[in-house]
Amino acid sequence: MSESARAELTTVADNLAVFHHGQQVIRHENLEPDTRYTEQGIDFQTLPRPSGKLLSTIATVNDVHFGETECGRVDNNPEGPIQRAQPGEQPYPITMNSGAVSEITELNPTAVIVKGDLTNAGLDDEFAAFREHYVDTFADKLFVARGNHDAYQGQEVFVGDQWIELDGVAIALIDTTIPTQTTGRIDPYQFDWLASHLEISTLPVIIMGHHQQWTDGKRSDDYFGLHPDCSDQLDELAVQFSSIIAYTAGHTHRHRVRRMNRSGIPSIEIGCVKDFPGTWAEYRVYEGGVMQVVHRISTPEALSWSERCRHLYQDFGIDYETYALGTLEDRCLLLPHR
Repeated sequence: MSESARAELTTVADNLAVFHHGQQVIRHENLEPDTRYTEQGIDFQTLPRPSGKLLSTIATVNDVHFGETECGRVDNNPEGPIQRAQPGEQPYPITMNSGAVSEITELNPTAVIVKGDLTNAGLDDEFAAFREHYVDTFADKLFVARGNHDAYQGQEVFVGDQWIELDGVAIALIDTTIPTQTTGRIDPYQFDWLASHLEISTLPVIIMGHHQQWTDGKRSDDYFGLHPDCSDQLDELAVQFSSIIAYTAGHTHRHRVRRMNRSGIPSIEIGCVKDFPGTWAEYRVYEGGVMQVVHRISTPEALSWSERCRHLYQDFGIDYETYALGTLEDRCLLLPHR
């Protein structure tokens, strides 16, 4: 975005609106819920606040990619543009994750959840960098699922499913990886595990995993996200258990919300930490529902890097800026109880 271009409205909550104009950050706080405003020449409406008390807050990140050194590369193709840290700059995964950790620490959430692709290639030093930033900072607040980049050589680090009960919500964090593969799945034993928890839980449930759900288009065993068969089974589970209010994933490096075909609940994708727009997600859990609020990492160093990544894949005819950012409604929305 050129310096003369207008500001972007990147975040809206019930009490907050954040604009970015290049590396300038403009925050409007203490706003009224469900109210129309005009700021920076943009009309917008704050989100309604779910009823009841605020019970807990959750922060999530995905696609943090410690160890990556080239951003925008497709296999061995020299086209891009391919972005790299410049001489004298620290590695960009360190820049972006340091910014995310700093902002999440300031929030002081009840839990922090990482939804896969902790590393670039699952190397020991990459996992060590992840642990240094996230495990050492958040300790027992942290819950981690691996992604495809963490298991390309069959590694078994951060393996398994987790049922996380917080005040007002339960998180089912699912390991969707297939070792050595890019694609994902949820196995029958995992659905059995999920159902056993859902049958006794009295809380609203958000299911989280690395791979995005298939909802439409050509059915294929090579679908880039969750296999269509288990994607359908996830939808059927949501039909059976009305406590499930959403599925959220990473993997695609974009912000997008679709609806499951039968249950109609949101199937959500959250953009990556490592490049444009460089984001993390907050979930505000109220008695009457959950609010998703996506934040753009706004330390000066992070914004300097993520601005350089707006036009990744341009040589391939891809509008990465629009793809990755999505719409405001894709980033900030309510997850009502059913």
